[in-house]
Amino acid sequence: MYIIIYDFGTSSVKTCLFEISSEIRLIAGSSAGYGLYISDDGGSEQDTEEWWAAICSTTRELFSKTDVKPEEIEGMAFCSQMQGAVFVDEEGNALRRPMNYLDQKGFKEYKDCMGRGIIKVSGCSLYKLVRNLIVNYAGSTSAKDPVWKYKWVENNEPEVFKKIYKWLDIGDYLTSRCTGRIARTVDTAFATFLYDTRKGKEGWNKGLLKMYKVNPNHMPELIDCTDQAGTLTAKAAQEIGLVEGIPVFGGGGDTTFVNIGAGCTRPGDTHIYVGTSGWVSTFMDRQTVDIDAMITGVLSAKHGYFNYYAELETAGKCYEWTLNHLVIDEIGVYLNNAKVTDDYESRFTSLYDYVSSQVEKVPPGANGVIFTPWLHGNR
Repeated sequence: MYIIIYDFGTSSVKTCLFEISSEIRLIAGSSAGYGLYISDDGGSEQDTEEWWAAICSTTRELFSKTDVKPEEIEGMAFCSQMQGAVFVDEEGNALRRPMNYLDQKGFKEYKDCMGRGIIKVSGCSLYKLVRNLIVNYAGSTSAKDPVWKYKWVENNEPEVFKKIYKWLDIGDYLTSRCTGRIARTVDTAFATFLYDTRKGKEGWNKGLLKMYKVNPNHMPELIDCTDQAGTLTAKAAQEIGLVEGIPVFGGGGDTTFVNIGAGCTRPGDTHIYVGTSGWVSTFMDRQTVDIDAMITGVLSAKHGYFNYYAELETAGKCYEWTLNHLVIDEIGVYLNNAKVTDDYESRFTSLYDYVSSQVEKVPPGANGVIFTPWLHGNR
């Protein structure tokens, strides 16, 4: 059996072809990037057509690297960045550029709602935070949380808001574009903090929707990560380079699945992830919350289990920033109009490799130099 999985990150998609038999084997992979559009008002947006173009190009490239044929693919799914906001019409078309998890244009909306109240904790209304904690052991303590993206559009783009049929996360949008079915997986629903995790009450919580003044009609149907969301439509198949009718599964968010990929499948197992963002995460068989540290347990793809994680908004992105803003002015590679491969071809394949080799020479403590990694704030 052959399947295609799309690892849909902040800055690029990693498209992978796997063979599943007695074990799972990677057959081929391809990657393509897309833009991240930062604005002075705290905005962080992306473009759906750039996403789709990256999906199409990487999928077709897979088949140039292997003898596997498109008609042999028996399933596909997305593992995506989370806490974005894609607002779609009844046909599933995006009504505006999606906001990703870094977007904090809704700071005023956050303060207006969560900053009110006699008793406050972490800058939030204690009353509202406690209501949230009772329902799902979580709550909004950051202007970057998805509900404030929703409220920002309501307050600043009323013409767009009036056209909203459903509110999706990024992976859900991509699944919808492939299948024509507009739905959310439960893990991305939880990431809105409007989802009830209590046993027997799972689903959108009417009380929280009312408290945050979110239109219940904008909330899509919910499916599990392991559910089949639908099949690949003829239009999507033609554009991507696959065959109509391939099963498309719910998939889910990166924090939902990275622990599985890291082999952390037993309660207590812990891993460290570094991508554009980064985190430390522990797999748990219960949900809990640390209010002081603002860390909670996020739904796992496996019912009854949770990923308890502490996140940095910019991790690997710091390396890129340092390279672009500091390194090229120091090591003389670009100042001398030389290419890295000219002088280091036998040892290095990229400037990142060269910089890593130099980092190895730096003593512990870096001679007192400190770098704070919050290039785009933090949660």
